[in-house]
Formats: sequence, structure tokens, C-alpha cells
Amino acid sequence: MALIANRKSVMTLFTGETDIESHRVRIVLAEKGINVELHYVDADNLPEDLIDVNPYNTVPTLIDRDLVLFTAPVIMEYLDERFPHPPLMPVDPVSRARCRLMLYRIQRDWYNLVDRVAAGDDKAKTELRDGLTLVAPVFQQKPFFMSDEITLMDCTLAPLLWRLSSYGIELPVQAKGVFDYAERIFARETFQASLSELEKELRQKVA
Repeated sequence: MALIANRKSVMTLFTGETDIESHRVRIVLAEKGINVELHYVDADNLPEDLIDVNPYNTVPTLIDRDLVLFTAPVIMEYLDERFPHPPLMPVDPVSRARCRLMLYRIQRDWYNLVDRVAAGDDKAKTELRDGLTLVAPVFQQKPFFMSDEITLMDCTLAPLLWRLSSYGIELPVQAKGVFDYAERIFARETFQASLSELEKELRQKVA
């Protein structure tokens, strides 16, 4: 996959093709136009290069010269600070703290349900659907999630919303704000550039 690249970089990203955490990082890379060498890996057959540098043997894993980072939140904030334009976190400390808190809530309240949902847990599906429906009005207040500009919150929400239909989750009409927000994000050139071929098929198969 060719990301929008306009900067020299020696970065390497080990990423899963349908891994939701890896997708978050790929969106940040696309939004910032960072040139990176992508290595799609099979979770059941990890390359030695990844095993050697990451004690947890997980994706995403980012290598930037002598620096090795793993876990999506750490990688995303590093990329935002390493390549500050366009910024994906607010500038002032109070707004940054609020953004970090919301990222934590998204991770705790929704991302933690993903593994259960993917395994066919109907209770988790209901919790995720109801959780998104409950906060649907928030998605309608601004062009992006709680912001006039795209942030790491959008980079985190988009992969989750992209996968809803493949999880068998259909949002009710009361969640129209979520649906409209998702379609705006999905239409972005950068979001489309972030998708692996298998991720593109997630919605095509359902459609």
C-alpha cells in the first residue's frame, strides 16, 4: 500500500492487515503524509525481525532508527510529536488532557469490547451498539469528534466504525449522527489510503 509520502523517513511499521490497533497507526501516518516501510505480518507467523525487537511479539510495532515502539497509543503520540504538522492533538495543556482522557474512555469502553465482539459475543455487540447510540449527539456537534479539526480521537474511532458491519452491528436510527460522522471520515483520501486490501473487503463483503 502506498501512503501519501512527502517526507524522508527510515521508519518501519510492522502491522496486521486487519488489526484494528495497527489501523489506528496507519491512519496517523496517512494524515501526516509520513513515508514509512510497511510490513504486513501474520499474527500466527511473526517474522524474526519483529520478535527480536518487541518482547510482547505484537503489532503494531514501529522502528525509527534506534527507537522501537509498540502499542498504538504510544506510537500515535510519538508520530504526532515527531511530525507536528498537521497536529493531531490540541496545543494547549487542558485540551490535550481532555483529548487523552477521551482516548482512554474510547479504549476502555469500546475497544475492550472488540475481541469479544469478533468472537461472536452478542452481549458485547449490544453493549457496543448501545454505547455508540448513547453518545450519538456528540458526533453531530462538530465536523470531527469533539473538534473542528481531525485529532487522534478520530484516528481511533474510524477503524472501529469501519468494522461495525463486519461485526454484525447495525446502529439504530437514533444513531444517525454516528453514521453521518463515519461517512465523512471514510470519504477522506487519507482514510482510504490507510486501508489494507483486506480491510477494504470488510465492508464490501457485507455490502
